[in-house]
Amino acid sequence: QVQLAESGGGLVQAGGSLRLSCTPSGRSFHRNGIAWFRQAPEKERAFVAVISWSGLRTEYADSVKGRFTISRVNNYVSLQMNNLKPEDTAVYYCASALDSSIPTNSNEYVYWGQGTQVTVSS
Repeated sequence: QVQLAESGGGLVQAGGSLRLSCTPSGRSFHRNGIAWFRQAPEKERAFVAVISWSGLRTEYADSVKGRFTISRVNNYVSLQMNNLKPEDTAVYYCASALDSSIPTNSNEYVYWGQGTQVTVSS
């Protein structure tokens, strides 16, 4: 069974940091674009960041630029989140594209993890 598993979420005060990890199983994703999305209560799932299979191309949502950094080593993708704000509170999901593309639209992602909760207190 193909799976992606997120870890590293938790409760942190505003200004703090967390590092999320995305671990695949069931198949290799080393040639696939991997992205992070988040969903806050009563809001739609929103794009956060994406990284190409090589790690050379990345894109970020404007709201996280300069604070979040996506990186990868082969199959394993991380999201370093610094200077966290209360508005970053959400369930964070990692997702894999079907190929090497790096779309920002969630509809173009095939494999999803179950999500990890990030809560930032003010």
